[in-house]
Amino acid sequence: MELFIVMRDIYTTSSLLLVHIPHNKMAHFAKVKNGVVTKVIVAEPEFFDNFTDITPGKWVQTSYNTRGGVHYGPDGNPDGGVALRKNYAAVGFLYHKNLDAFSPPRPYPSWSLNEETCLWEAPVARPDQENDYIWNEETQSWDSE
Repeated sequence: MELFIVMRDIYTTSSLLLVHIPHNKMAHFAKVKNGVVTKVIVAEPEFFDNFTDITPGKWVQTSYNTRGGVHYGPDGNPDGGVALRKNYAAVGFLYHKNLDAFSPPRPYPSWSLNEETCLWEAPVARPDQENDYIWNEETQSWDSE
C-alpha cells in the first residue's frame, strides 16, 4: 500500500506539499510551536533530510503506539517496545521539552502532571473504575454521574 499526504498549515488553507510515503516506512511527527502541537503528519524519517520548513516551530517524532509511557503492540497489549515521548501527540497536546514528552492539555487547574506517564492526575484518586464519575473542580472531588 502506498500513501499520499497533502500537508496543510492549520493557520491557513494553503497546501504545503504532496508527500509520497511507502506504507512500511511511515513514522509520525508533530509540529511543536511554543510547547503546543499544531499539526501531526505521517512521513518517512528521511523526509526531513531535504524538507525546508519556514514556519515557526520544531518537528518532533511521536509514536502512535505509545500511551502513558508504555508501548502497545497491534493487539492492544503492552509489548515492551520503546515508549517514545510518553504519549502519541495530537493537535493541542503539550510538548514538555524538559521531559522530552507529550501530554494532553491539563483538564483542570488542580490536576498535576505525572512525569512518569505524562498524564494528568486529580488531587484526589477516583473512587473506583467500575462506576462513572465526573471531576468537580469547585469541590475538588469526584461526583457520581
